[in-house]
Amino acid sequence: MAQHGRTGVLRPVACSCPVVTDSASPFRIKRYLPRGLFGRSLIIIVAPVLLLLGILSYVFFEINLDTTTRALAADVAADVALLVALEDSTPTLERDGLRALSARQLRYRLTYHDGARLPPPSRKPGTTIDQALDETIAQQIGPGRHFVTGRTGVDFNIKIDVKDGVLEIVVPRDRVTVSQPDLYILWLVGPGLILLAIAILYLRGQVRPIERLARAAESFGKGRAVPDFKPYGAIEVRRAASAFITMRERIERHVSQRTEMLAGVSHDLKTPLTRLKLALAMMPDDMETRSMRGDVAEMEHMLDDYLAFARGEGGEESVLTDLSELVRDTAAAAARARQRDGVAVVVPGPVEVSVKRAALRRCLTNLIDNALKHGRQVAVTLAESEKLVEIVVEDDGPGIAADRREEAFRPFRRLDEGRNLQVGGSGLGLAIARDIARAHGGDIILSSSQTGGLKATIRLPV
Repeated sequence: MAQHGRTGVLRPVACSCPVVTDSASPFRIKRYLPRGLFGRSLIIIVAPVLLLLGILSYVFFEINLDTTTRALAADVAADVALLVALEDSTPTLERDGLRALSARQLRYRLTYHDGARLPPPSRKPGTTIDQALDETIAQQIGPGRHFVTGRTGVDFNIKIDVKDGVLEIVVPRDRVTVSQPDLYILWLVGPGLILLAIAILYLRGQVRPIERLARAAESFGKGRAVPDFKPYGAIEVRRAASAFITMRERIERHVSQRTEMLAGVSHDLKTPLTRLKLALAMMPDDMETRSMRGDVAEMEHMLDDYLAFARGEGGEESVLTDLSELVRDTAAAAARARQRDGVAVVVPGPVEVSVKRAALRRCLTNLIDNALKHGRQVAVTLAESEKLVEIVVEDDGPGIAADRREEAFRPFRRLDEGRNLQVGGSGLGLAIARDIARAHGGDIILSSSQTGGLKATIRLPV
């Protein structure tokens, strides 16, 4: 029946080429970049927009706004210097009228504190506007005269020493700086967010056909039907999708033609075998007849193996299957066929995966039958992870040498030296099993069992 041997784990190939690791690469930033097409495309659009917004903001706030603010502050400082000069040079009785006239003309609120004095300034200006105002006032009024700038609500408050008191000047905000510079931020960020939202919607529409093509190719690689896939999207994506559909149709047509041809071959070859069996059944039951009957049965069994290998179970559709139930039933059936005690089976609760049920059952039967043939104790384990399902078949037999495990998967190969009990059979058991596993998008790995025999692991994607 099936032979022990399966594709082994791929071994690293020695290479003298220098290996550049991420830690030594100057492009370590790549590890932080998105891996998906949507994220990378979004960065291509968002990065230039953010860079442009940053440059515009810098030009506005650091150059244009600062220049404008200092020019306006210079005008206010000139007004303050004029008011101070008038306070110092005007007789006391005429100051009230002069302050009222100045307030109307300059649109300032002026308050005089008779006899008050300002202490030396002890704080540094906080904002750029305060700094510009302080510097320009100090330049206009000259050294030796104390003044303090502050805020009264949104307006600017300036207190300055005059001849016999303190003059308080409240300057409207729009006389010192441009009105509402935060509106610029709103007009800058608002359209940027709108453009970003439009870009995200557009990119999502462009990436969706590529994602759908990838899912279709992945499903087809796992042996699952993709009947409703149609090309749409950009021209390049449509071309790739059309090429995928053409490839799928060619593969399906090839499998269908091969299956139909082999069905005909099976019919043509089994007809003469059936006639031979009938002829032998009518002959006397002696040693020679029994030997011929055994030869005919072996030929029929080998023919079934050849056809199964060539057919590859290609005509079966994938269905949602409880692998726990499949593993238990297959192990019990294999043990009954060998007239052996039950196989130790360890499975979790229901594990439902879309597979070709009959094909996977044949794959698992080949592995369990090999284990029963060459070992006294056989264990079958089913484990599920986030992306894989693993079915492990272990025995305590002679095993297969590590350097011959790949050879065991070759069709018509028998490892008599590695499994000295291995006689008879067609040498196709492991080849059929691996072909079925790979048709599901998975593989079979051979390794050493903890019991000393062979460990065969079927890995299937979820």
